Amino acid sequence: MSTDFDIRFAIDPGTAAAMGTDELRENFLIDDLFAAGEVRWTYTHYDRMAVGGAVPNGAPLALEAIKPTGTAGFLDRRELIAVNIGASGTISVDGTDHAVGPRDMLYIGMGAADVRFGGAGAKYYLLSAPAHASHPTRLLQQSGAKRLDMGSAETANERSIFQYTNDLKSCQLVVGLTQFAPGSVWNTMPAHVHDRRMEAYLYFDLKPDAFVVHLMGEPDETRHLIVRNEQAILSPPWSIHCGAGTGAYTFIWAMAGDNVDYTDAEKVPMEDLR
Repeated sequence: MSTDFDIRFAIDPGTAAAMGTDELRENFLIDDLFAAGEVRWTYTHYDRMAVGGAVPNGAPLALEAIKPTGTAGFLDRRELIAVNIGASGTISVDGTDHAVGPRDMLYIGMGAADVRFGGAGAKYYLLSAPAHASHPTRLLQQSGAKRLDMGSAETANERSIFQYTNDLKSCQLVVGLTQFAPGSVWNTMPAHVHDRRMEAYLYFDLKPDAFVVHLMGEPDETRHLIVRNEQAILSPPWSIHCGAGTGAYTFIWAMAGDNVDYTDAEKVPMEDLR
């Protein structure tokens, strides 16, 4: 088994505005999350969010500590949500097995000592943030999520937002999933920012030749990145985070920061975008 990690430092708006494509991708795009038989982490300095991937390959993968957390165990001072974007799998938490189906999420609270990701076809997207209290492990399913239908076919953004953690007791993590109606490709438009929380997007269910044009940056100083299947993008608190795909896709959004209020966002008027 292998656990790998890299570190992303916080970038301010002025520095980001001066970056070219390669620099933007190096600082904000995570393009190597998933590797068979490995757990991979990107540890960020945006609210200390860690974004990872675990792909069991015939044997369960253990959740191991990484140097940036400074703790003996990964969850000694953290909480975690694992999202299964593959086939059905099992996550063992301190000896208790939890069946995690496709698009299920498993919340694991601070203090869990032995976590193992299993399932030959499972693929887990991992999100972790610092915690101040221990909350129980809990399975979160799409059927039990709060659903919001938004947008319209006329604006190509007809979509369903699933708020998985709406009634979850967590310290920081807020996670959900957005899927689109046929023919719709625009997400999160009109755009917004939320200065009290960072966000990460994982785009998946894209065909091999498809991609998303992800918009980021300050509302009056936008930049874009090309994001392909199963790649993630980091969104600082000062940045918009929206985009459009060349075809159908799904994305998982995750936030960490000062509160867990879904509505704590500042909408950006369309005429202010540049």
